[in-house]
Amino acid sequence: MAMLVTGAAGFIGSHVAEQLLRRGHEVVGLDDLSGGFTDNVPSGAIFVQGTVLDAALLTRIFQEHRITHVFHLAAYAAEGLSHFIRRFNYTNNVVGSMNVLNEAVKAEVRCFVFTSSIAVYGAGQTPMRESLTPEPEDPYGIAKYAVEMDLHAARRMFGIDSIVFRPHNVYGERQHIGDRYRNVIGIFMNQLMRGEPMSIFGDGSQTRAFSYIGDVAPLMARAIEQPAAYNEVFNIGADQPTSVNDLAALVARAMGVPPVTTHLEPRKEVVHAFADHSKIARVFGYRSRWSLADGLERMAAWAKHAGPASPSPRQHIELTRNLPPSWTA
Repeated sequence: MAMLVTGAAGFIGSHVAEQLLRRGHEVVGLDDLSGGFTDNVPSGAIFVQGTVLDAALLTRIFQEHRITHVFHLAAYAAEGLSHFIRRFNYTNNVVGSMNVLNEAVKAEVRCFVFTSSIAVYGAGQTPMRESLTPEPEDPYGIAKYAVEMDLHAARRMFGIDSIVFRPHNVYGERQHIGDRYRNVIGIFMNQLMRGEPMSIFGDGSQTRAFSYIGDVAPLMARAIEQPAAYNEVFNIGADQPTSVNDLAALVARAMGVPPVTTHLEPRKEVVHAFADHSKIARVFGYRSRWSLADGLERMAAWAKHAGPASPSPRQHIELTRNLPPSWTA
């Protein structure tokens, strides 16, 4: 079967593409390299450099490769920054998704796998369960939920099947550690390798459940083989929440350096976010197998081999009002 993986040069996308190849599928990877790297694309995948905003390119890909399944992972996933890049956020994360979905409908693909986010839940809904009514509080979460709703509409109108995953705080090898706006573990590791203190917004009491990529990508790749998963939504990730302060100490230990931190002005964000995984456990027999300490050790070994990265330049800032001072530099 021919799989289109958007975002295949990125972090999660490259791991999903690798898992699909291991399962014997043909993989066509699409990425504009705005946040990914060609070195991430697994050997054996057919790589196309381009954007999901290029509707004509998508048409050619679907026609030339006879795509049967879509794994749509391409997105700009900067939750906190999305308040200040609203046009960029909706253009890439909604309009781009609709371009992919249009071609999937035309090709009558067998399944459209979409990576949403626990950002759709908003604040005060912990543990986050799929049965809750989403109340996203930032443009990124709004965009993800809009695509989820459109997949429901496409199902009703065209009969296209989909599987929606809501991963959270995924980390691991190949993460873009030079991105200053997202992926706190990558930011911490990069800061430590550059001899800088780890920067924490607010007092560091915020909690998240950090999910190792080895627990996420394999299940996503085999989901299309599970009929009970079709047209369902699943939280996927780790169960145990960890404060940002404790995370900093664990990252420093994995990197083999003292845990030096600096605290910045707090930003507007959901303070506590962790999800219930009973549904995915019931359908897939899923449970997270990697402890945070073990996952961090594997990522740290990779990061030290890769070396520090220059922090990314400012990204498409459209609004500067209330922008965190550390992001204005």
